[in-house]
Amino acid sequence: MKILITGASSGIGEELAKRYSSPENHLYLIARSCEKLEVLKKELQNVTPICKDLSNLEEASALGEELPELDLLIFNAGISLGHDSKHFTSSADFERLFSINFLSIHRTMEKLYPKLKSGSKIVFISSLASIISLPSSIAYSTSKRALNSYAEGLRYFLKPKGVEVLNILPGFIVTPLTDKNGFKMPFLLSLEKGVDRIEKAIQKGKVSYAFPKRFYFLIKFISFLPTQIRDRVIEFVKK
Repeated sequence: MKILITGASSGIGEELAKRYSSPENHLYLIARSCEKLEVLKKELQNVTPICKDLSNLEEASALGEELPELDLLIFNAGISLGHDSKHFTSSADFERLFSINFLSIHRTMEKLYPKLKSGSKIVFISSLASIISLPSSIAYSTSKRALNSYAEGLRYFLKPKGVEVLNILPGFIVTPLTDKNGFKMPFLLSLEKGVDRIEKAIQKGKVSYAFPKRFYFLIKFISFLPTQIRDRVIEFVKK
């Protein structure tokens, strides 16, 4: 298979690259860190490293033009601004996050769309944070909720073409993204266990897969509560 993985230089993206590295596969690994990509090129088999900063939407468009016809596309690149409910996010930070987490995907897909073939899979790595937007992570939650909607619409749009679209919503996984969180993260999974579940969801063609299930059901339960009660729960969580 020809496989695209964005955000491949660390965390989930790097681990997925290691899982899919084989003589039968060719990996197109995307990240901002050229040095880390070169290290992966030496460590793994059949790697084409492509150094792009997806906060630059022109580079995201160029990426779509450069890539060949692919069998598996994993859009994993994403950043977080951490958790802060006391300071209002600046427009510069908000727009940079939104560009990487969401807008860059459509820029890339716009150029890749004509190259899609029946039987290929597109995988989006969203987040359980998309279900309820906490005051400490408005930008991140908003970008991931937008991604959920995008994945749903794209799945309907590409179904006649025979292209599968999968949306995966992980909870907390040990990565450089979560390392900056200064609080105890519920149901925290190791990188290996988290990627195990992502890999299996891709293999099984899960249209929408949220995990860990206990955390997912807890968040969904809170989201269904009457507004006044839900507000009290969120106020408690903030503390």
